[in-house]
Amino acid sequence: MMKIRSNYYYINNLKILKIVSFKLLIRYFFTLKSNTCNSRLLYLSYFFILPLFLFNFSGFAQKNNKLKTIIVDAGHGGHDSGATGDYENSLNSQEKDITLAISLKLVDALKEKFPDLKVIPTRTTDVYQSVTEKANIANENNGDLFICIHADYGPTKSGRRQVGTHTVKNYHVSYLGKGKKKKKITTPYYVEEPIYDYFKMPLGRNGTSVWIFAAHKTSDKLKAIMSESGQSESEYQVEAIADSSFSKINFSTPEGKVIAQVYAKRYQEKSELLARLVNVEIEKTSRPALGVNQRQVGIWVLQATKMPSILIETGFINNQEDEIYLNSENGQLEIVNSITQAVLRYKEHIENN
Repeated sequence: MMKIRSNYYYINNLKILKIVSFKLLIRYFFTLKSNTCNSRLLYLSYFFILPLFLFNFSGFAQKNNKLKTIIVDAGHGGHDSGATGDYENSLNSQEKDITLAISLKLVDALKEKFPDLKVIPTRTTDVYQSVTEKANIANENNGDLFICIHADYGPTKSGRRQVGTHTVKNYHVSYLGKGKKKKKITTPYYVEEPIYDYFKMPLGRNGTSVWIFAAHKTSDKLKAIMSESGQSESEYQVEAIADSSFSKINFSTPEGKVIAQVYAKRYQEKSELLARLVNVEIEKTSRPALGVNQRQVGIWVLQATKMPSILIETGFINNQEDEIYLNSENGQLEIVNSITQAVLRYKEHIENN
């Protein structure tokens, strides 16, 4: 019993020393001047404090990399129907219904595959949620991963076909006489004109694509990391190594900004990792895999969630093949299986690497 208590105090003090050492190192880095005293302090920091921090940082990294909570978001909902299959002879399906069906299946699949994980859907019924609400659900539940399900829509072309003719009465105008005696004469005549039916043609492109927040939008992601609400800057609480207490970091300081940038970079890299793994799994199916993309206008919900996050455009709802696929049980399950396998590989990578 005494040995356990002794180890506890040793580990606890060591963890506190690591935190203090790291803060000292950052402070020395930003306050260094070209004098002998500070140079010696920096020298000591590199050779004594930094190794101590790096040697013991792995425990924190492993804990921080532990996948515990996954947030699954069904895009759109309620009065926001999203894209619609509006081409001729389409199923007239709505994106909000497809995303909900796939998301519910994905939640079930993830719970079955990872019984120890917490899997939280943003919505389970046809309700409207703003992107702020979605992000808040993810952030308030301390999600470690955010997976957003959508269906894509591409630009369509209009076509026309002749469905018949109709008789149109026109008039031929002529004049008789000159000067004041000049008269206007209109002579009716009839012509047959075609009747056209105009319609929207289905999109030719199909496939599944994966999206992450744009690289030039990292500053927006950084704001979300630094914010409890995802909208304004505030202190970001980092779980201390010692126990469940929290250590507050002031991100307005130079060293705080460096730490925040590290977090943003880690989210970017992990988001890209999961996105690539999903794309690889899609490639294993018969569907076209359209790769990992960064939408230059930004994707707000991905930028406001304080965790690695991806958005999956499962298919083009205005492509005939894709619309049938996205509404089918087999199609939805195939997409869910691809995402689940990607999450499995992602989990193994971050927890074991």
